[in-house]
Amino acid sequence: MTSDCCRIDDGAIYKIASAAEWREAEAGGVYLGSADDLRDGFIHFSTATQLDVTARKYYTGRADLVLIAFGPAVLGPQLRWEPSRGGALFPHLYAPLETRLAAWVRPLPLDGDGVPCIGLVLTGATERKNA
Repeated sequence: MTSDCCRIDDGAIYKIASAAEWREAEAGGVYLGSADDLRDGFIHFSTATQLDVTARKYYTGRADLVLIAFGPAVLGPQLRWEPSRGGALFPHLYAPLETRLAAWVRPLPLDGDGVPCIGLVLTGATERKNA
C-alpha cells in the first residue's frame, strides 16, 4: 500500500525488515517476524522517535531493507507498549502480522556509512526515486 498516512508526527509505528522477508510475507499474507522477533516471542516495532536508534543499532550495513508503517489501532489488542531501551515504551505485537494492514512499504536505502536513511524515508523523499 502507498498512502500518505503515517507521517513522522501522527503516531505511526514502524517495522524494519529485509525486503526478501517482507515479499515472502506479502505472498502469504502474514509476517511472522524476523529471527529476533521469533526468538523474543513478539514482533518488534519502533515509533518515529525510536526508529533512528533502532536502525543504527540493528541494521547498519544491512542492505535490501524496507521500512513499513502501521497505524497502531489496526493491530488490535495484541499490540502492547512495553519498557525496553532505557525504560522507553516500545510497541510489541504478540500475534502474526497481516501484511494488508501496512499503511505503506518503502525501500530503506543506506547512507555512505551503511546507516539506514530513516529521515529520507519518513519524509517520503525516497518515494519518487524508488517507489
